[in-house]
Amino acid sequence: MSKLFKKTARKTYYFCTKKYYFCTHYHLIRSSMKIMHEQVCFRGTNSFNIKWDEFPHFTFPWHFHSEYELVYVIKSYGKRFVADHAEDFTDGDLVLLGPNLPHFWKNDEYFFNEDPDYKVNAIVIHFPTDFFAHQIENYPEFASIGKLLEQAKRGVHFPKVTALKFDKSLHLLLKQEGLERTLNLLSLLNGLAQSKNYRILASKSYQPDRQNWTGNRMDRIMHLINSNYRQQLKVETIASEIGMNNAAFCRYFKEKTGKSFICFINEMRVGYACKLLQENKMTVSEIGFESGFNNLSNFNRCFKRITQHSPLSYRNRFISAHQR
Repeated sequence: MSKLFKKTARKTYYFCTKKYYFCTHYHLIRSSMKIMHEQVCFRGTNSFNIKWDEFPHFTFPWHFHSEYELVYVIKSYGKRFVADHAEDFTDGDLVLLGPNLPHFWKNDEYFFNEDPDYKVNAIVIHFPTDFFAHQIENYPEFASIGKLLEQAKRGVHFPKVTALKFDKSLHLLLKQEGLERTLNLLSLLNGLAQSKNYRILASKSYQPDRQNWTGNRMDRIMHLINSNYRQQLKVETIASEIGMNNAAFCRYFKEKTGKSFICFINEMRVGYACKLLQENKMTVSEIGFESGFNNLSNFNRCFKRITQHSPLSYRNRFISAHQR
């Protein structure tokens, strides 16, 4: 028996037999996989993101991000890994994750056989650490939410009965916009905080392996992108600044963010364009160039791919929603 397995085996003796496989499997994953730092972009002036996921199987690798994440799995099953915790998940799985908490969902093998009966349906919400931070810290009405978010730093799992109770609210968030949507999220978080029988996932002894997460190189890259994304920013410019060749930089960036450099830049540009469209002070063409796109057709194509609306339709919908 190798030293690696002996160490894992000794650790798993402390748990029940059911968790033996999970702990061993988790240890091997941690040993063989590099953790990825996902960069979450908030579009326009949105204070949080919500999306509907529908695909054959979960694909996102072992990763973390700086935001809170609420994951509601409506249809799917497999194994869920959060920090040093692992267990089965199935339909109705509802989990709240704190910032910088590594995690991933892994489907069973049946989901990889291109069978249409096996697929993932999920609702995923990301919100930043400063979401109503002052109110949560200082106002007694927000105390229960504050406690829940503190516990989410180790991951929180809600029983299926709780997930079903808030199923309607979660689906409604997908359709809402503006203040109505924000208030619904606050109500949802308060309801979850008041619920009973939720479980903390990561152990009290869990210590994040921060040395493998991010460092000066990624910080420099993000600074360069944030300072220059509205200009004609090229791969070779960033790669040269941090001392890498183009191919190595592209591999590194994709590994750390889960997205290609061009895709990441376009999402930032579209997010900025959403803000300008909401302000309604410039033409669509002017906004496209101001956001960093070099021609109108490319702007329209990228904008629709990311938001599912044309720039003009997005502006009209926003104006209409705020004139009610």
